[in-house]
Amino acid sequence: MRKVLYILGELSDGDIDWLASVGSQTEVRKDETLIHEGKAIDSIYVVLEGKLGVHVGAQDVAQLGRGEIVGEMSLIDKRPPSATVRAVATSRVLRVPRAEIEAKFAEDLGFSSRFHRALAVFLSDRLRSTVGQLGYGQPLSLDEELEEEDELDLGVLEKVGLAGARFDMLLQRLRGH
Repeated sequence: MRKVLYILGELSDGDIDWLASVGSQTEVRKDETLIHEGKAIDSIYVVLEGKLGVHVGAQDVAQLGRGEIVGEMSLIDKRPPSATVRAVATSRVLRVPRAEIEAKFAEDLGFSSRFHRALAVFLSDRLRSTVGQLGYGQPLSLDEELEEEDELDLGVLEKVGLAGARFDMLLQRLRGH
């Protein structure tokens, strides 16, 4: 659920309402492929419930659950996805078309700024984690502050409660409450 904390922690309540209004809920059955590696996509997806598996070639690289966002890299660089995403269990996702997001970016610079900042912070965190897992970088001395591998930045932690409330708000809007 880390991605949603980065994204929803930066967006406003109005942004959440907008996502709920332009997005459509889609069921992805177990073993159904949502995103094919190397094939262009036209949307980003928010996992509302269930579990998705991320595969590069034949290798399983991650499992994504409630609140995770997929397709964000292709939104940013417009290149085909670098991984296949398949339902591990029957899942429900919110599909938000790229064309709608790009139109919103053009008309609402505040939304664009908040959304891009959230993606930049998230992707930076993912890159740091990947670099660390590959064994690059300088080892920390015992005098330096140590951060657990999966620990969130303090700046993000301040927005965790707000982000969780916004995810619940998104789910309520999608249910029509």
